[in-house]
Amino acid sequence: MYNVDFKIISNRKIAKNTFEMTLSGDTRGIAPGQFVNLKLDGFYLRRPISVCDYTPDTLTLIYKVVGHGTEAMSKMAPGETLDALTGLGNGYDTSRSGDRPLLIGGGAGVPPMYVLAKKLLAEGKKSTAILGFNSADEAFYEAEFKALGCETYVTTADGSYGIRGFVTDAMDLDYTYFYTCGPEPMLRAVYNKSVTSGQFSFEERMGCGFGACMGCTCKTKYGHKRICKDGPVLTREEIVW
Repeated sequence: MYNVDFKIISNRKIAKNTFEMTLSGDTRGIAPGQFVNLKLDGFYLRRPISVCDYTPDTLTLIYKVVGHGTEAMSKMAPGETLDALTGLGNGYDTSRSGDRPLLIGGGAGVPPMYVLAKKLLAEGKKSTAILGFNSADEAFYEAEFKALGCETYVTTADGSYGIRGFVTDAMDLDYTYFYTCGPEPMLRAVYNKSVTSGQFSFEERMGCGFGACMGCTCKTKYGHKRICKDGPVLTREEIVW
């Protein structure tokens, strides 16, 4: 874990209530599937945001405005600074993926799939991506996934764009392994529909973000684990619903 001051390069709206923030700063220790915990002036608890992309000196975050904290983030301007705890969580293990991994992201669970797709590509693995949203105006990053060379499917619950339905309605594909991130009902549906092993990234309310407060503890087949430290990524075989 590192405590880093980042400077905002850009902060732009990319879909309904959804913003992409690019920052400059030291990204050492960051890996796909991890998250950062941001300190916001005037708010007691930090805000955990998954990593969408990074280079050695830039960090890209995508967040949805769902409360006062993320609303304050959406109003921040280039040049302002953010205090962040980085390198949090266990991240994805790509050694198990096989040569045709499937990436499944729902809403705010789409961003970590992007940086994972880049890592898998660098390892010579061709990924397929399923991006799930409620409606067309909430959809984002389809073009970015396609630019990486991913076969990409978009689903919308209301049928206003792409495949009508949920991410599970696009899962009848040939894949060797899967990775997924999104709201828990979606993860449970993916669990029930999947035909291989896979890794699930869970969204959870957190107090500290690094395992001290025990507030995000969940039960697994191998004992209790803290989503912020032992997760947020859990394997299919250890999940207890």
